[in-house]
Amino acid sequence: MTHWIQDLWRLRERNESAVIVTVASTKGSVPRGPGTKMIVTASRVIGTIGGGHLELQAIGIARDRLTTHSSGDALCRFPLGASLGQCCGGLVNLLFDPVIVAADWIDAVASLRRDGASCVLVAATHGAASAGKLVVTRDSTTGTLGADFDVEAAALARSLLASGEGARLLRLGVAETPALFLFEPLRASDFHVVLFGAGHVGRALAQVLSGLPCRVTWVDAREDQFPRALPANVTAVCTDILVAEVEAAAPGSYFLVMTHSHALDQELAEAILARGDFAYFGLIGSSTKRRAFEKRMERRGVPPARFAAMTCPIGVPGISGKEPGAIAVAVAAEILQARERRAAATAPAQARRA
Repeated sequence: MTHWIQDLWRLRERNESAVIVTVASTKGSVPRGPGTKMIVTASRVIGTIGGGHLELQAIGIARDRLTTHSSGDALCRFPLGASLGQCCGGLVNLLFDPVIVAADWIDAVASLRRDGASCVLVAATHGAASAGKLVVTRDSTTGTLGADFDVEAAALARSLLASGEGARLLRLGVAETPALFLFEPLRASDFHVVLFGAGHVGRALAQVLSGLPCRVTWVDAREDQFPRALPANVTAVCTDILVAEVEAAAPGSYFLVMTHSHALDQELAEAILARGDFAYFGLIGSSTKRRAFEKRMERRGVPPARFAAMTCPIGVPGISGKEPGAIAVAVAAEILQARERRAAATAPAQARRA
């Protein structure tokens, strides 16, 4: 998925002005949760805050600020009732944040994202939101909200990182003159997909995965099989030793094997099953291929009990199409199901630790 910070980076390279519209807080039934972003330029809209008249009105406000260079109130309140033609009945606070071309915080967040590090972005909501930004990690800060707020903001931001909580509005400063800030945790993604094979299905799957909140390492020995333009969340690895990427993958990775060679598929399958710390392992092929692989791997000393962790055939049931696009959608859905199950299994343990 193209992360919003990457979209900002590209806009800045083109010196294109934009306003970031962020769902700062919600109450009741609403289309999207806090932290959801939409980037508005004079000619296009990147992302969505849930559609409907709320989004249409937000786009109009953002473009008006681009045209008039007026900051107005950075934080605006929208009841989702009859006046907006929406029946949700909830309440949304939106933060309108003009992008300053030279903003150092964009570089800081982009660098942390490339390094796989988590941070909290703290934004002022009084006056122009861009008047103050602080990027907080476990052991560093970049930027400033003003000397009166930085220490308190950094402490609150680090507590949010530790607690696992999401974006929220918090007040800082002395009781007589408090100021409201949006604290937005930007956590490193633990949804890492390692995709072996850049054939027709692999290419279709990489495209589908580009719309999901995951990082994809796409591996093949044939450099000419990769498209020239890769999705922003995809890193192509061209290597003759594909099994090395199995060893290099992080624990909890989601593995997909669909190379042009059955022998290579089997080598990768053995290496993945030997790890035992993956979140999902899918092997493209029929039930016949699975049985043949199991017999060969058992003869090579792989314990039969490990085969239960291998998904083959792959893809959610009920989709019979054999087109690469249909297979890709079915496989992506299966990965999302596996991720949901994993999250549900770990949630009780995390709650007990909290």
